[in-house]
Amino acid sequence: MRILRNNGLTIALMVAFLFSIGGMGLSGWNAHNENLVDHGQAAIGFLAYLASGDFISAVFENWESEFLQMAAYVMLTAFLFQRGSAESRDPDEPEGKLPSIPPKLRSWHPFKRFLYSYSLGIAMALLFALSFVAHVSGSLAAANEEALLHGGELDTLGSHLVSARFWFESFQNWQSEFLSTAVLVVLSIFLRFHGSPESKPVDAPDESTGA
Repeated sequence: MRILRNNGLTIALMVAFLFSIGGMGLSGWNAHNENLVDHGQAAIGFLAYLASGDFISAVFENWESEFLQMAAYVMLTAFLFQRGSAESRDPDEPEGKLPSIPPKLRSWHPFKRFLYSYSLGIAMALLFALSFVAHVSGSLAAANEEALLHGGELDTLGSHLVSARFWFESFQNWQSEFLSTAVLVVLSIFLRFHGSPESKPVDAPDESTGA
């Protein structure tokens, strides 16, 4: 079917996403209930777990880091270079004249044109911000659920936002995202994958920049 051929990459990634988040939900639910039982509490249902701080925090701390990585990558590649990488523009390529405004944009307000011109980076940054807020909310709920189990004091939003626990959750994901992106940028200088737009052609020299 043409729709599968034309959208196969997105479909495959979404299937992998649904499989992964389903597995995460089921395994997290069982682990969460084991923890509850160990503390003399009753196990909760699957849907209740999906609404718990434990699950929400775990999901959105990952989404937060992914969207931060993509937002940073989209923006940084607009003005930074890595010679020889398939992921970079060529630093020796002259900038030339600014491209002319496409006909469909000429009637737009300058601010609207600006938003459209940078819409990919803006969208990723907004998704990061939304995920960050959801992570804060879920992490606070998870911390308070844990405090109730152990008879501790409940956190407030302000205290949790500056807590070591919250920032540990964020930084443990951020560091891996930036590392994996840097590794891809560097390895694409020397390694190839035939047919992938993320790779230079197999016969391209290492010093050539851009896919």
